Amino acid sequence: MSLTPDQILSAQKAHFETLFGLTSKAFEGVEKLVELNVTASRAALTEAAQHTQAVLSVKDAQELLTLQAGLFQPLAEKTASYSRHLYDIASNTAGEFNKALEVQSTEARKSFNSLLDNSTKNAPAGSESAVAMVKSAVSAANNAFESVQKAVKQASDMAEANFNAATKTATEAVKATTTAKR
Repeated sequence: MSLTPDQILSAQKAHFETLFGLTSKAFEGVEKLVELNVTASRAALTEAAQHTQAVLSVKDAQELLTLQAGLFQPLAEKTASYSRHLYDIASNTAGEFNKALEVQSTEARKSFNSLLDNSTKNAPAGSESAVAMVKSAVSAANNAFESVQKAVKQASDMAEANFNAATKTATEAVKATTTAKR
């Protein structure tokens, strides 16, 4: 069985639409990342100016130590917040790519299975066992692919849970440390 020019053109068009869609999603992710970094930089600059003014108005060493100790907890919380936003941007962008990959792989499997079915209908007599073996191999490959997709999803979910737990633990540790120093 051969593909017609219309089928080839349609497939190429679909591939280009997917490519441009993914490129657009990548640029959206970069835009969000740039926006996050600009916002964080602006906030850091403002806070540095405020902190410098506060340091310059300090009257004694105890006041300076208190001022410095008060700096660490908000800094840790802001770092955790920045990390969370960064992770969300990366996760959402990767999620968009994964959705597109799943759609493309599903379509490819459907097309391949359709091609296989059409080919087996035209198979010569006596090739039933070979056809059955090919269908079995394709089915096993599809099952393996689905298992890998599930494992990747579980690993991603576990990584996200671990990231959230580590962020929470780090923030709480800094809070406890800064509270104990005061």
